Amino acid sequence: MSNFMKIQFYKYQGTGNDFIMIDQRNVQHINHQNQNVIAHLCDRRFGIGADGLILLENSEQADFKMVYFNSDGNQSTMCGNGGRCIVSFAHHLSIFDQKTIFEAIDGLHHGEIMDNKWVRLGMINVEHINKLPNGDFMLNTGSPHYVQFCNETPEDIKTEGKKIRYSEPFAKDGVNVNFVVKSTKSLQIATYERGVEDETLSCGTGVTAAAVCSTMDLNDGIHKINVVSKGGELAVELNKKGGMYLDISLIGPASFVYEGNIEI
Repeated sequence: MSNFMKIQFYKYQGTGNDFIMIDQRNVQHINHQNQNVIAHLCDRRFGIGADGLILLENSEQADFKMVYFNSDGNQSTMCGNGGRCIVSFAHHLSIFDQKTIFEAIDGLHHGEIMDNKWVRLGMINVEHINKLPNGDFMLNTGSPHYVQFCNETPEDIKTEGKKIRYSEPFAKDGVNVNFVVKSTKSLQIATYERGVEDETLSCGTGVTAAAVCSTMDLNDGIHKINVVSKGGELAVELNKKGGMYLDISLIGPASFVYEGNIEI
């Protein structure tokens, strides 16, 4: 008799950041502590393959709950592109019509399906940006981010990002590293993600962090920042107010790729 369990999964991507989605409202297919199973499912050679895995679960205080795991199998902090993808997934499951509120590890988030099928995701407020002695920046946008503005992005993002991610004081808990080029029309960004331990085509909280840092010298008020990642275009809207960054929205596409069944 087989001990395998067959589970249904859905694959979504947001600007090239791809995720395995599993609906756990009625049945617990995946145990949160089962790091090996989650890592196996995310493996691009032996599993389904993804930058992360997201469980959609019931919430007592919102429409649903998002539980996010990096591809190494560890539960992680907020993922902006994953957040947009789970809003699209929940909409597919008819959990809401146009607007929703869901629970994530960093609190409640607003989500909205826009007319062009893009998803608007409310992010947490940023009340502090730490400027480092070398001129780079550290801030938390739901996940910890290191932002370095440069004239051009490094050729080898994995090597250069790894140097910073494993340097002190970041080595133990890790940090996401963003290399950002400013132009008059947009930001160009490349990101090394902890947990994935590689460059990803896009990182939503990283895009948000870069956009926030880019407005530090601007006047208070509403700002919209266009950001180009290697996986596509996104936008960040925010209200800068007395050194704080409020009402932050991450806006961009979130697309269904395919669905299937796998035995675990």
